Amino acid sequence: MHRVAIVAVPPFSTFDIAIPSLLFGMARVGGEPAYEVKVCTRNPGVVPTSDGVHVVVSSSLRALRNADTVVVTGAGSRDSVDETVLEALRRAHGGSKRVASICSGAFALAQAGILDGLAATTYWVYSEEFRSRFPAVELRPDVLFVEHGNVITSAGAAAGIDLCLHLIANDFGAAVANEVARLAVVSPARAGGQAQFIRQPVAAARGSSLGAMREWAQRNLAKPLSLSDLAARAHVSERTLTRRFREEAGVSPLQWLLRQRMERARELLETTRLAMDQVAARSGLGNADSLRQHFARRLGVSPGAYRASFRHDRQTYRRSR
Repeated sequence: MHRVAIVAVPPFSTFDIAIPSLLFGMARVGGEPAYEVKVCTRNPGVVPTSDGVHVVVSSSLRALRNADTVVVTGAGSRDSVDETVLEALRRAHGGSKRVASICSGAFALAQAGILDGLAATTYWVYSEEFRSRFPAVELRPDVLFVEHGNVITSAGAAAGIDLCLHLIANDFGAAVANEVARLAVVSPARAGGQAQFIRQPVAAARGSSLGAMREWAQRNLAKPLSLSDLAARAHVSERTLTRRFREEAGVSPLQWLLRQRMERARELLETTRLAMDQVAARSGLGNADSLRQHFARRLGVSPGAYRASFRHDRQTYRRSR
């Protein structure tokens, strides 16, 4: 079982703690829990939050010693963090544990010196403050999350959802991560490089959303869909589709389409015994050679290696659902 320690730096955001607790806690492999999750803090007991409530945290920072992944919460960690917490984070990172932050939790990692020389992100509202305080960090303020080796930082609180789903997919595969997303009633993880600030997250007028077109495209991934096909389905010009799609989703239509095809291919590799040409055809990625190229470029592994790492027996997968 993969062990996760969530470090609460008071006054922390209850949302930042709830996100990893909920999502990691929902993950199942073969019907069994995939993660053991503990919330810990410098002084266990009743701990204040930035939301005006108090939370009882029973575990101390000793939880980091046995953890495989350490997640630092945001809010309180923008100011001077207790040196005991910083030292615990340094030891965790030095021990090759995976270390992640949600929202302004990146400030704690930066204060510990863990982010020096690395690329990182944080909530865009705090980007100027972060850049001025930590010039040794390559700040990327306009993305959802940044992964640099075993250090991963995410943007504003909701981007923590994408971060956790990304980690679950890395640990146990896309099928497990997508099942967690379905149980939590959230969208599957967005790519880390996607913009964290979308100008129009909600359609401005009734009927203007492109949701129906996206649903149609997902049902027809095996077909050779083009930008003109998507625009025709949405009853708009290609130029209008591209502009509106970026406003609603933060990426271009074809970038989004390729991501959906990759997700479909990953699930098919994990949950079926289909040949590579069949996986490629059903996900709309062409043939086996094209499938291998996409996997090498985007995941750094071959489809065969991915299947060997994340293959779930079909009956076990169905039981876990």
